[in-house]
Amino acid sequence: MNRLERLDTRLCLLVLAVLALLRLGTGNEGLLFIACLVMVWSIFALGYDVAFGTTGILSFGHAAFFGMGAFGMAWATLGGLPFTAGLLMGAALGALCAWVVSLIGNRITGLFFSLLTLMLAELMSVLMLTRLRRFSGGVDGLPGVARPSWGEVDFFNNANFFWVVFAVFAAVLGACWVLRRSPLGQAFQAVRQNPVRAEQLGFGVRPLRQAAMALSGALSGIAGGLLASLMMYTGPQMLNWKTSGDVLIMTLLGGSGTLLGPIVGVAFFEILREVLAAYSDYWYGLVGVVFILCTLFLPKGLAGTALHGWSKR
Repeated sequence: MNRLERLDTRLCLLVLAVLALLRLGTGNEGLLFIACLVMVWSIFALGYDVAFGTTGILSFGHAAFFGMGAFGMAWATLGGLPFTAGLLMGAALGALCAWVVSLIGNRITGLFFSLLTLMLAELMSVLMLTRLRRFSGGVDGLPGVARPSWGEVDFFNNANFFWVVFAVFAAVLGACWVLRRSPLGQAFQAVRQNPVRAEQLGFGVRPLRQAAMALSGALSGIAGGLLASLMMYTGPQMLNWKTSGDVLIMTLLGGSGTLLGPIVGVAFFEILREVLAAYSDYWYGLVGVVFILCTLFLPKGLAGTALHGWSKR
């Protein structure tokens, strides 16, 4: 590992330590609920960055994989299956949807592929609201999504459910760390840097892009499943294009291509939303202004810029 990667890894371990100390230091359910939300969205952002930051695939439709993960959790647990089976089902549905989308857009790249992902995600959202409302609950969604029932522990208490989300978050963070340093992760980065040269070296660019989308979809599905269980509800609104826009903004604000970046981006976005919403009903437009300024003056994102600066020092 180079100096930047070592620093990125150490700061991610520091984040895990801070989260664990937060839980041990307080039993405030409201605060721990917010911490769970940040971890869930961080998993989503890390999954998105597998496609965007690692492989260079810009998707505007990741809400579809996120939402299908949530519905997978809902269908499984409402059908009597345990929480673990629901999480696996959500990951499988997210991966399957992402693989199908990449298969449909196999011959196009760049902005055209991005628009295709947006179109397919919106199509899925409309279908869930109309033709498939018997499965999705329509505008009412599906309430009563279960939490784990392991032993006598009350996981409806956010203080206890925190450890479930924390364990999954740590596992996903570790998996992303391993992926970036594995031969597969190096092949993904080769495709991002120069797909023509990667193909000349013998890499299958299209299969690698499909694999990256499937992995990204699986992590997005896990995040969706956790959010459905955390909220004990899911609905077609989770497939809305705004969800895709939020995770893109979070990833870019923090800094794509790093492990710490998506986490910082999620935390910064949530704090910014809470602060601005207290002063204006048009907070989303103000977030857009902040995003534009960060894009212009901090193209590597908040964490990306800081990591590069510290590693040089």
